[in-house]
Amino acid sequence: MTSEPDQSAPKPASKPRAGVPVWRTGKPDAVLAAAVDFARTAVEGIAPASQIGRHLGAKTEGDRVVTHLFESRLAGYLGWHWYAVLTRNSRSKVITVNELGLLPSEDSILAPEWVPWAERVRPEDAQEDEIADAEIADSGAAADGIAVDAADEAAADDDALDLMADVPVADGGAADVSEDGPAEEPDALPDAGDPESGDRYSLREVD
Repeated sequence: MTSEPDQSAPKPASKPRAGVPVWRTGKPDAVLAAAVDFARTAVEGIAPASQIGRHLGAKTEGDRVVTHLFESRLAGYLGWHWYAVLTRNSRSKVITVNELGLLPSEDSILAPEWVPWAERVRPEDAQEDEIADAEIADSGAAADGIAVDAADEAAADDDALDLMADVPVADGGAADVSEDGPAEEPDALPDAGDPESGDRYSLREVD
């Protein structure tokens, strides 16, 4: 026979949100708790009346110390509470304002709780970094290859220019360049004769 869980056991209290105040339990000072208008007037010293909403309650902070909470209507701070901390001396009804400001509540939009960097890194984050490093290395190798090819082409162009600079060029014509080097300029041909006299000379007989 299995035993059923004890339903009467208290449930563990939920962890309060970071930045949200945890109030003490207990009955607040009666004189200070009744000073709602006094607390509202004090809050109006730091905010327009239009940004201060209804009274939400009075929280005890200790002996003769009470915090009054008011709804915030300030743009961007919905869910927050204006507060005024009041206090008085023993056997005195003179109330003093100790502190004023804005406090977040459970309904406020707050930044997430800070987590150390070492705990924020996930395995997939490390894999993304490795992939990025590999892509950078590949792009660097490709750039080096392009630079080498460009250097080879530049060297080949320089060699061609040097070769052309060594070739003599005759006046009035282009140089005859062959694999054996520039051809020598031929000797002047002898006169082939006078076409009107009928005399002819053979070019083959002339050395």
